[in-house]
Amino acid sequence: MSSLSRELVFLILQFLDEEKFKESVHRLEQESGFFFNMRHFEEMVTNGDWENVEKYLLGFTKVDDNRYSMKIFFEIRKQKYLEALDRKDRPKAVDILVKDLKVFSSFNEDLFKEITQLLTLDNFRQNEQLSKYGDTQTARSIMLSELKKLLEANPLFREKLSFPTLKNSRLRTLINQSLNWQHQLCKNPKPNPDIKTLFVDHSCGPSQPNGARAPSPVTNHFMGTVPKPAGFPPLTAHGPFQPPPGVLPASLAGWMANPSQVPHPAVSAGPIGFNPQNTTAALLKRPRTPTNNLSMDYHTADSEHVIKRRSFGLPDEVNNVPVNVLPIGLTTQNHGQCSYPTDDFPKAVVMNLNQGSTVKSMDFHPVQQILLLVGTNSGEVMVWELSSRNRICHRSFKVWDLGACSMALQTSLANDYSASINRVMWSPDGSLFGVAYSKHIVQLYSYHGVDDLRNHLEIEAHVGSVNDLAFSFPNKQLCIITCGEDRLIKVWDAVSGTKQYTFEGHEAPVHSVCPHIKESIQFIFATATDGKIKAWLYDNMGSRVDYDAPGHSTTTMAYSADGSRLFSCGTNKEGDSYLVEWNESEGAVKRTYAGLGRRASGIVQFDTTKNRILAAGDDFMIKFWDMDNVNLLATTDAEGGLPPSSCLRFNKEGILLAVSTNENAIKILANADGVRLLRTMENSPFEASRVASATVVKSPSFGATNATIGSSIGDRVPPVTPMVTMNGENRSLADAKPRIADESTEKSRILKLTEVNEPSQCRSLRLPDSLTAIRVSRLMYTNSGFAILALAANAVHKLWKWPKNERNPTGKANANTVPQLWQPASGILMTNDISDANPEDAVPCFALSKNDSYVMSASGGKISLFNMMTFKTMTTFMPPPPAATFLAFHPQDNNIIAIGMDDSSIQIYNVRVDEVKIKLKGHQKRITGLAFSKTLNVLVSSGADSQLCVWSTDAWENQTSKYLQMPPGRSAPPVADTRVQFHQDQTHLLAVHETQIALYEAPKLTCLKQWVPLEASGPITYATYSCDSQSIYVSCEDGSIGVLTASTLRLRCRINPSSYIPANPSLRVYPLVIAAHPTEPNQFALGLTDGGVCVFEPLESEGKWGSLIPSPENGAGPSTSGAASSDQPQPQR
Repeated sequence: MSSLSRELVFLILQFLDEEKFKESVHRLEQESGFFFNMRHFEEMVTNGDWENVEKYLLGFTKVDDNRYSMKIFFEIRKQKYLEALDRKDRPKAVDILVKDLKVFSSFNEDLFKEITQLLTLDNFRQNEQLSKYGDTQTARSIMLSELKKLLEANPLFREKLSFPTLKNSRLRTLINQSLNWQHQLCKNPKPNPDIKTLFVDHSCGPSQPNGARAPSPVTNHFMGTVPKPAGFPPLTAHGPFQPPPGVLPASLAGWMANPSQVPHPAVSAGPIGFNPQNTTAALLKRPRTPTNNLSMDYHTADSEHVIKRRSFGLPDEVNNVPVNVLPIGLTTQNHGQCSYPTDDFPKAVVMNLNQGSTVKSMDFHPVQQILLLVGTNSGEVMVWELSSRNRICHRSFKVWDLGACSMALQTSLANDYSASINRVMWSPDGSLFGVAYSKHIVQLYSYHGVDDLRNHLEIEAHVGSVNDLAFSFPNKQLCIITCGEDRLIKVWDAVSGTKQYTFEGHEAPVHSVCPHIKESIQFIFATATDGKIKAWLYDNMGSRVDYDAPGHSTTTMAYSADGSRLFSCGTNKEGDSYLVEWNESEGAVKRTYAGLGRRASGIVQFDTTKNRILAAGDDFMIKFWDMDNVNLLATTDAEGGLPPSSCLRFNKEGILLAVSTNENAIKILANADGVRLLRTMENSPFEASRVASATVVKSPSFGATNATIGSSIGDRVPPVTPMVTMNGENRSLADAKPRIADESTEKSRILKLTEVNEPSQCRSLRLPDSLTAIRVSRLMYTNSGFAILALAANAVHKLWKWPKNERNPTGKANANTVPQLWQPASGILMTNDISDANPEDAVPCFALSKNDSYVMSASGGKISLFNMMTFKTMTTFMPPPPAATFLAFHPQDNNIIAIGMDDSSIQIYNVRVDEVKIKLKGHQKRITGLAFSKTLNVLVSSGADSQLCVWSTDAWENQTSKYLQMPPGRSAPPVADTRVQFHQDQTHLLAVHETQIALYEAPKLTCLKQWVPLEASGPITYATYSCDSQSIYVSCEDGSIGVLTASTLRLRCRINPSSYIPANPSLRVYPLVIAAHPTEPNQFALGLTDGGVCVFEPLESEGKWGSLIPSPENGAGPSTSGAASSDQPQPQR
């Protein structure tokens, strides 16, 4: 086949894909053998569609073509065989063995015999090589990664794994060019030729099937003289076949029908407009950004921008608006002078907030203007309270219900359980916020003040990345709008998560959405990465606008706060950036702002405030413009450290500006009013009730029925008065200004903690145990959350598994279902080597592999590696002395283990090659804790000498060392366990000592906060973060368990021993260890001195462990029993 014929196949493939003929696309790929569609292959493998997997492969290679092909087919058939065995479908497994796998016996007879012997096992995982085989989806994912490597290495697939780079709709463009060329050759070319068929050449003769149509009596009187032939309607996805028209607001209709002041190459036949007296329809045009070329280029891809016309019916209230007016002219002013006082917008840096990862999106709370919502590239979302500089809420990326997700998402997460955040945004009243991730999903949280953040909705919104989100109120119903990599825009009910609308039409990933309301008509602008701007009403009638962004840039649109002016800012593939204001009545650029740099790195972001100011992050600085002046008003570098294109966000009043920096931080800039606001709030502790005290609501200046509403980039759905919020209360969303909190109100808020004294006040379960009861030395949940593993002081491990049944459909550990103390059929126990050591004197330690397949453990003797399914000892190594005292797996490499020793050294050990890579020395006494940070690339160690050390994991060098600061009046014991654990942000560090809980910031080990228990509670025995790092569970020697808010170290709940330990004066029982459930933030387990293990959860009616509540003495409401806590966080020293 010639190269041109081959290229034609690629054009047809592109056409079929754009028209969504999916089966035909893949059939042509297979039959031609020109392009191997890896994404299609991945979907089939992930779904286990083995028959079609092999059919597709056979279009490119056969089993015996080469060793790579043979390995590919073998891996696929082996996986199919193992899945049949896993389903206990022996007949199917035998059939696969005979028909599919026997062909490989001639190449490796021993391997075929070993595969055959798997039929004799009850569970093929009893085969040592298959002992790590997990669930089906994980196995498919692992196999898929191997198949990709084999395909890339296979010479038969060379140059077939990538699709040629083509402009969108290339085949359509070529046809349009041909038609335009044919039209140029017509002796008497007619305007608006009517193309009815592609089967014959075009001619403008009256008898020709592809001739010119008769002039329309409706539109003919609008047409001017024709200086040269007009082009043809492009054969695009919008077709010549459009759905019936819907109603349009005047502003949107103007983008389609009103005359432009600038000659447009696509409408050279003359202006098209409304007849205000009797016209009831608008004529759609497909304008593009004006250029200097006034002639039609018939032989380029630009011919797809040729005009097409369509009628749209308009409602009475729109028709009565005088839309046929000239564009609003520029206000007369001296552009050489500053038209806006430069001290009125925020330029002074007042604080730095350390994030730990790159900031991707920010949004200020619409009412509490000192709350800043932040999303990062590592999937973290957090809320900062600026006056105290505290991060009051934090969540890391986590899919709430993985089982409800599509197979594509599950596979993606199995390969890489991480996602970046593309957009965070508050709802108009601040009761909700949305988070758009780079992988399929949108999550909505409900915010109830301070650190009370609750999961609200999780939606798998798009295939691939969710690029933007916004809130809107179609039909007086709060909705969330999303757009994504799959070229779609979707509208969802923000309460139920039900999908309301899906808008198609973009031919490239949709970059941003901008909902708006004007003249009671609500619509959505959406921009794509190919520079296209389209608009939809809330109906199923298709897009109403098809326009080009300046420079074909990837752009974001935003209205001024009052909704009267529309702006956009974006950057194209060449790095040129454009900040413009649009003339809504015409759909044309009204003014282009000067001052943006050339060759921008990334897409320039912007924001608006006060209906007067524009700001953009560009050229390592922040640039400001007066909306009425195209010249730069001012710039600031924010004292340095800004990236080439900063992420930025104004608060609602425009007195604070948040700006991202190069060093994974945020700088807060303020004007004089912003500084006063922060100082005012510093004097009052932040509480949930401070919505009212932080703001004063002004009366609205517009009616609720015919308001003109506008928005900035994030606040795209503006104040509507009044509005019923998610909680059912009436709330005004008008502008808010700070005032000093009512002093008497603040003083009345005396807070008390929740105390749990009775078993009925929480859910607790003591796990059944038929083995010898010996004190629990170590305790952990498996990573799946389905089981708990304990290591007793006699070196014996105990494993409890929860059943999966109707009462416990997830199979996860909980306090309502009694688990089974599990042992294999052989009855053996996992028992550590104790050599000559006395188990009572040994320091036990263990660590679990990420897939829960094996556990590494020691109790003073050799380190043992156990198979978690069979309890068999796989190997032992490192006999004492010295003895291991702590074990930690490297987060990026399961073969690397950090081993703390009782001689104060740390050995970095490679399991695969059985050798110590390096020994780290810096402590004076035995190692009692190790924690890796995969973000900072450091290992933090702690010792019985109360010392913390930071080691780089690149060169294994000591970076920092510090001793814990002892609380006043307390001296450090000569030997005391000090444990360390990283927060989910991988930057903040929890240090646990018998005298204190302390928070540090790594890698410099800056002490941020310290919490000291009451002396009556006795020493701290253990503490750990909850799985979401929002709480800290602390146990003390008096048997009490405290629940602290992690960000503030404030004790909010105390569980007293009377609620879970039976009264027995002769037996002193207390917790030695605590383990937090890996996915349930309010569940933890205790290991007790009497050998018992207890699981705790709050009552279902409460949902979480305690909250600080007002004292009843002040008439603030009821309280649980107990007194105000004196356990308070101590300031850093």
